[in-house]
Amino acid sequence: MDIFSRKIVGWWIYDVESSELAGQVVREICERENIAPDQVVLHSDNGSPMKGATMLATLQALRVMPSFVRPSESNDNPFSESLFKTLKYRPVYPRRAIDSLLAARQWVGRFVHWYNHEHATAGSVSGPRHSAT
Repeated sequence: MDIFSRKIVGWWIYDVESSELAGQVVREICERENIAPDQVVLHSDNGSPMKGATMLATLQALRVMPSFVRPSESNDNPFSESLFKTLKYRPVYPRRAIDSLLAARQWVGRFVHWYNHEHATAGSVSGPRHSAT
C-alpha cells in the first residue's frame, strides 16, 4: 500500500511463503508502478519471507529501503492495520474458508478493485491533493 495515496499497489496470494516469491512481487510492483531507485521504503513484518536473503537482495538491487516492524509490536503499521480492518469488516467478507487458491485470488482481486476505485475515491483518498491557501 502506498501510504500517501492509500492505493493498494500490489498483492498476490500463493500457497507457500518464500523470500523468492516476495521478491518477485516487489520487483513486479516496482516495474508496473515505475518506482525509481531510492524512492520507496518498504515497511513489512519480521517474517522470514520478508527478511530472507533473496528478498533483501531484491530490495538492494531495486534500491528499495527495507523497514521492519519493531520487535513485539504486532500493530506497528497503522495504515496496513486499517486496510486489514476494512477488508475484514466488508459485508462480503467470507464467513467460511475459501475453497481454492483461485477463489481466494478472485475474492482479493475484487476487494482491491473496490478499495482502490470505489472506497478510496469516496473519501477522495486517491483523488488529487490540493493545498489550502
